[in-house]
Amino acid sequence: MSNHIKIALTDDELLFRKGILFMLEREENIEVILEASNGEQLLNFLDENPKNLPDIILMDLKMPLLNGVEATKIIQKKYPEIKIIALTSYDSKPFILNMIQEGASSYLVKNDSPKDMINTINEVHKNGFHYNESIMKILQEEILENNKKVKSKFDEDYLTSREKDVLILICKQYSTLEIAEKLFISPRTVDGHRNNLLLKTESKKITGLVVFAIQNGIITIDQINSRL
Repeated sequence: MSNHIKIALTDDELLFRKGILFMLEREENIEVILEASNGEQLLNFLDENPKNLPDIILMDLKMPLLNGVEATKIIQKKYPEIKIIALTSYDSKPFILNMIQEGASSYLVKNDSPKDMINTINEVHKNGFHYNESIMKILQEEILENNKKVKSKFDEDYLTSREKDVLILICKQYSTLEIAEKLFISPRTVDGHRNNLLLKTESKKITGLVVFAIQNGIITIDQINSRL
């Protein structure tokens, strides 16, 4: 995977957007290919530039014409390969859970540090998602609450032992190369296991695998946090 990351920056607050742009332009491996003030502008760009799609979209949630949540839903269907990082002033549990359920690869609050933002962008590009400890805690609380209402039907033999090994390392946010080195297999084999996991769990994205693993007791939040 190339280390070069193409970014689309979508936020209706001009001053804030320009500040983020200035920060990102200082990073050698990051290129901002689009600034948009609403979801409609963003979607128009994607539809008109199919050969120059961003790797990652920094997505504000509250915008005019088409907000970030609705834009995320559309993009997940039309351009599932694009990773979305929610960028918002709202850090409440419902907002975070909603964006994760819609397939967001990470969640940044606007008062997070520049270092956190750059790290999140690089981790999402490398691993497909990036959840910090606070997001993981919220995710686990929601899953545990739901599991009290609906008993899991997970069959222990549904996944092979190797698939479980790969799944645990994915949840710990290791990259493909790191997983390959730890399990003494090739990166291509890791990709094959990841694709099988997505099919078996009916997950559209890596984020779905994390939810599946916690929900079915394959990994605990403490195990995940040991890597974070």
